[in-house]
Amino acid sequence: MNKLCYTNKNFLWGGVICDVLVKLGVELAVICPGSRSAPWTYGFSTNRKLESIAFLDERSASFFALGVAKCSHKPVVLVCTSGTAVANFFPAVIEAKYSRVPLIVLTADRPAELKGCSAGQTIDQSKIFAGYPNWHTELAMPSATEYRLRYLRQTLTQGFERCLYPVAGPVHFNIPFDELLAPIKGVNAKPEITDRVVSRIVDETLVPGVGRLEPVTLPHKDNILDTRNGLIIAGATQPEYVREYSTAVKKLADHLGWPILVDVLSPLRNTVLGDINQVINYDHILRNPALRRNLKPDLVLSIGPLPTSKVLRKWLQEIDVETYMIDNGTDNLDPLHRRTVKLFMSPANFVNLLQGSYRPLSKYGKVWLKLESKIDPHMQKTLDACDFMFEGKIPYLLSKHLPEETPVFIANSTPIRDAEYFWQKNTKGYCPFFNRGANGIDGTLSTAMGVAHHNGKPTVLVTGDLAFLHDANGLLNATKMRGGLTVILINNNGGGIFENLPISKFDPPFEEYFVTPQNVDFEKLADAHGVGYKRVQTWTHFLDLIKKLPEKGLRIIEIRTDRKRDAEFRKKLLDETNYL
Repeated sequence: MNKLCYTNKNFLWGGVICDVLVKLGVELAVICPGSRSAPWTYGFSTNRKLESIAFLDERSASFFALGVAKCSHKPVVLVCTSGTAVANFFPAVIEAKYSRVPLIVLTADRPAELKGCSAGQTIDQSKIFAGYPNWHTELAMPSATEYRLRYLRQTLTQGFERCLYPVAGPVHFNIPFDELLAPIKGVNAKPEITDRVVSRIVDETLVPGVGRLEPVTLPHKDNILDTRNGLIIAGATQPEYVREYSTAVKKLADHLGWPILVDVLSPLRNTVLGDINQVINYDHILRNPALRRNLKPDLVLSIGPLPTSKVLRKWLQEIDVETYMIDNGTDNLDPLHRRTVKLFMSPANFVNLLQGSYRPLSKYGKVWLKLESKIDPHMQKTLDACDFMFEGKIPYLLSKHLPEETPVFIANSTPIRDAEYFWQKNTKGYCPFFNRGANGIDGTLSTAMGVAHHNGKPTVLVTGDLAFLHDANGLLNATKMRGGLTVILINNNGGGIFENLPISKFDPPFEEYFVTPQNVDFEKLADAHGVGYKRVQTWTHFLDLIKKLPEKGLRIIEIRTDRKRDAEFRKKLLDETNYL
């Protein structure tokens, strides 16, 4: 701890908070400016054992922290002052909850005597994030006694543990401070609390043994093994151990002889494991009424959340077959309310407990793979021949031409759906990232910047213009980001996803109130922030730009598209199933 932290009780308190969290394993603090949070801002920013980054905008800061935590699977500290600054963290706290991302949120507050009396920058912060944090507490007022410092250490340890166990997520410490918000001597300094005492208290911090309890038996094992016409659905996942997850799901398919419908947000689409019984064109296949009826399985194994496809979800709801949901979290991942049994375990543990012998692909599985083999060349031929700037061709080309093992963040709305339709299976080991907890467009750019910062290597963000503009303040921190981020900005001048909805036939009010076009000059926006910019004119130019990605800094590649033309072409391409 910096010796100036001993000068008064507030800075002693803030210094111990910092040192204990570092001892527990925190490596990054994302700090927003403010006076009331000075005691621990000073502690984090002067501590050489962790990285600290200052962010002007709280919402951008919170999603940047979310992006880093998604990659590291370690808690990231998020700091702000009191008042409405706290409320700006709320969208990221919600996303962290539903995405199971560990965040430690530290919010400064006024003391009790300043609440409810019109004191400046004072709001009711107690449980401001409602039930979204895994755990919430309001710390006692700072006190320079050994007993209180031990209380502080143990409370921080408890919060750190709840941030990771039993399921990762956000925790919230609301921390009141009175005056003396600079490291100067005050009447509250206690000479008996020496650096030796503080060091001993911090050194006694015990890192909790955090882990997940896995079952030792597998219920319904015989029913699963006896089923031949079974189907596996591998949904969106950001597992801590990507290769372990992919290996487990491949073994599962080999044990059962079942096909796998693979979401674009599962690492299986980019697996380096070789041949796997995966189907990626399920949305296309299930648009054919006859195939919808004939492909009904006897049982479904669902791993993680369901893919985005409404066509797939509607089909699953229609067939209503017995379903086993494999997930070691506590959330209900079945919005369709099927006949679902939750198996609280990881895919790796499920495979270990299944202990079945390897089986050849079932006749049912061969039907899926035969249909897949017909679609692949048809889809590739159609997209290769598409010479206009069609949004769906972007994920298609990225899946074939990005450098190996590139982290790819895919924004919500149209980009995630086009990726599901058109991202090709490959063996290049791309790592998908996303904010599919609450499926919002909040913080898209900042989260991707956090991913690039942690990875420290070239990363790609695929986003629409509205999602990008919604988080344009993220550009303020482009120079602080390690690694390189290439933003593939699809500019269709508004919310293109609404073109697929019945409301699109009613204008007004469709254009103004749903599409909300913004008409921003992105080249000037990039120039104002000192960010690189290129506008793509041809697909050849696009390929030249993505085959080699910048090692450092932020670059925007703008692709202008016609959302109405795209909507018509996409629908025609996906609905055309007669050749099957």
